[in-house]
Amino acid sequence: MWTEEDNKLKQTFKFNDFQEAFAFMTRVAFLAEASQHHPNWSNVYNQVTIELTTHDEGNTVTEKDRSLAKEIDALIK
Repeated sequence: MWTEEDNKLKQTFKFNDFQEAFAFMTRVAFLAEASQHHPNWSNVYNQVTIELTTHDEGNTVTEKDRSLAKEIDALIK
């Protein structure tokens, strides 16, 4: 579940292993590039943490962030 804090939407996703986590990141990268809205993220082994904020709107959460979050969620359902 996404949480909103510090003007960011945040979520950590856990996978079975590094390969699954990296495959997820690759799919997210294609979504982000298509929407020209790129996340701040990190990966440690089987976990991917994503933070979404709209930099050109003063680093606040906007509809662009909520839309990308929904698209990301659809990848794992």
